[in-house]
Amino acid sequence: MTADQVLQAFHRDAPNLFLGAGIVSVGLVAAAFSAIRRKLDPVLIYFALFAVLYGLRMWMVSNLMGLTMQGSSLYPRLSAALDFTVAIPAFLFFKAAGLLRRQATILSYALGIVLGSLALATAAFGLQRIFVQIANISIIAALIIVASRSIGRRSDNEDLLVIRPGLLIFVAFVLWENIRSALGLRLPDVEPIGFVVLLGTLGYVAARQTLQRDLQLSEIQKELEVARRMQLSILPTGFPNSANFHVAARYVPMTSVAGDFYDFIVADDRQAGLLIADVSGHGVPAALIASMVKVAATSQRANAADPARLLAGMNAVLFGNTQNQFVTAAYVHLDSTSRTLQYSAAGHPPMLLLRHGKVIEIAENGLILAAFDSATYTNAAHPLEPGDRLLLYTDGLIEAANPIGDFFGQDALSALLRQTADLPPSAASDQIISSVQRWSASQDDDLTVLICDYVRVN
Repeated sequence: MTADQVLQAFHRDAPNLFLGAGIVSVGLVAAAFSAIRRKLDPVLIYFALFAVLYGLRMWMVSNLMGLTMQGSSLYPRLSAALDFTVAIPAFLFFKAAGLLRRQATILSYALGIVLGSLALATAAFGLQRIFVQIANISIIAALIIVASRSIGRRSDNEDLLVIRPGLLIFVAFVLWENIRSALGLRLPDVEPIGFVVLLGTLGYVAARQTLQRDLQLSEIQKELEVARRMQLSILPTGFPNSANFHVAARYVPMTSVAGDFYDFIVADDRQAGLLIADVSGHGVPAALIASMVKVAATSQRANAADPARLLAGMNAVLFGNTQNQFVTAAYVHLDSTSRTLQYSAAGHPPMLLLRHGKVIEIAENGLILAAFDSATYTNAAHPLEPGDRLLLYTDGLIEAANPIGDFFGQDALSALLRQTADLPPSAASDQIISSVQRWSASQDDDLTVLICDYVRVN
């Protein structure tokens, strides 16, 4: 082998070498895209395997590689085995893309067994002319059946209508190549041109699908933004000015819309009724049920002074209407005249009461809302003292996890409540939320906080 021979071989093979490298690159991009999506997509996987093997075959059958591997007994066997193998992922790709009917699918599996056996036999015993003839006849028969089925098949699928011409052109070129090989005709190999045409149709479909997905994503984002604004509109803007009660709320959804909810059932100088709720799940379904919680709570304003009756009434409204999703809730009623608080909850984390530097957990839990039609609730009554600070929250705070999986926890939340005792409710709420966010590796749940200070005015 001389340098002139190598140079001449390179000049003859250059178009196919560059084309083969491009086809392999397309296959690798498809494989990378499948890996990025972290989803097993047979269409992408089979196409990637098909393209990579096809491009490698173009390199292995080139004169340049033949000169480079001259004298090797293994190379001709591997090259011939690869030649038989290329068609296997091709037919698997056609099947995964929905281009084959049931009968053709069975045919593709049978063809795969035949070609796989020929590849193994070639690798073991070397290339035999009978192997080539069997492969050519098998592929020609299979392609004729696929082409006839494709031509006679009606479809409203736009992708299939685009891919079909490219597929038929590729099939025609492959048929020609196999017929040429079977007859021993010394004519140019034009099969790669057909493959490039098929790649073009697939690329067009991929680009159009990507554009459609982007447009759909844009529409979804617009709808989510509208849903977010609507959900925020059902939350109270702020607690009215009150001589005896200073209230602040903070709501940080995990996604655009969420399932946490809070409301001020009553709010004046004499009394405050604070409700907090957490719908199971996340996203739009939870947000829709949160709006139902708003309706249920509003319907029970007449029971604002009795937390147990209010929760029971909400449960009666929600039961059977939440599509198997449940709701936890807690409600506290504060009365400055009688200086008492009454509290009841439905499967919700306990309320925290900060009094004279000590945190007291107040828990009076009944069954979750919307799960049982006969659920009943009871009240926990406690005296109300000037300087008391109450904290209502959802479980997203105490279940926030750091990078090693440790929860923020009830003790840390109680410590935070003590540390922020000198801050006004709004600033204390902000600090609690920010502390939880700094702790957690990522926000995996909605975060909602209600803080109420009782300040007795004589």
